[in-house]
Amino acid sequence: MAQNSEKWEKTIQGYKTYIRLEKNLSANSVEAYVRDITVFANFILRKYDVLPADVDEDMISQYLVHLNTIQHKRTSQARELSGVKSFYNYLLMLDKIELSPAEFISTPKTRRELPDVLTVEEVERIIGVVDTTTVKGRRDRAMLEMLYSCGLRVTELISLKMSDLFLGEGYIRVMGKGSKQRLVPIGSVAMEWLMQYLEDRRDMLKDKGGKGGSEQTLFLSNRRTKLTRVMIFTIIRKAASDAGITKRVSPHTFRHSFATHLFAGGASIRQVQDMLGHESITTTEIYTHLDPDHLRGAIDKIKL
Repeated sequence: MAQNSEKWEKTIQGYKTYIRLEKNLSANSVEAYVRDITVFANFILRKYDVLPADVDEDMISQYLVHLNTIQHKRTSQARELSGVKSFYNYLLMLDKIELSPAEFISTPKTRRELPDVLTVEEVERIIGVVDTTTVKGRRDRAMLEMLYSCGLRVTELISLKMSDLFLGEGYIRVMGKGSKQRLVPIGSVAMEWLMQYLEDRRDMLKDKGGKGGSEQTLFLSNRRTKLTRVMIFTIIRKAASDAGITKRVSPHTFRHSFATHLFAGGASIRQVQDMLGHESITTTEIYTHLDPDHLRGAIDKIKL
């Protein structure tokens, strides 16, 4: 088993390099793919003790049965099977196998769940509760304003650089999934708080000096280093708690809410797709289900 385990590990490392360089995936996506295929490899080794190239369709089917037995959600099962298929497509490309054992396995059918959404008033309460009498508070206020009004993913927010700001034109440049760039307009309120933060940031770096490339990173921690995803989650959850919001709130809740409010304001699905940086419009379509009043109003405008 040890020898087969080493072979799996070596193959997975090669797969990791492939998806990182050739597929141009984000670091988080790469780690997720590797984590899923490692779980699959451990199952195969425990139950069958075979090499990657010797896995057959029945083994993968038994893996899905296993995932169902341990009560993985269907959405998780679909994602994990997608990872297995990607892995074997990689081996197929290398001519390590003649046919992918996952090719004819159907993806578990999933029920698309609507994301949690805040009202405009709830967003304002969460953002407004931040104490802006401190440097940290003004930074947090600027981040929350931009997270919502620009519809950013949390990774996009913390990855912003000074060179991504085009404030004279009213835009920021966002590096999305797959290293795809998009220009996003920044609202007047978010712009005002960002300008205040930039003054604080300039004074902070001048007084204490930057480190770790912080001169280019837009939003800095108290130690003048890049913020982490966990830090943003913590800031938002504390603000939501202080504002008395009982809904489960995360950075992505702000993004969902932003998209829903855009539709309510009359934006087209293409406009929302561009703002959010969705590669497929089907991803954006979920937000059309979140505001039935807006949809009803659109139907009423149709003259039959």
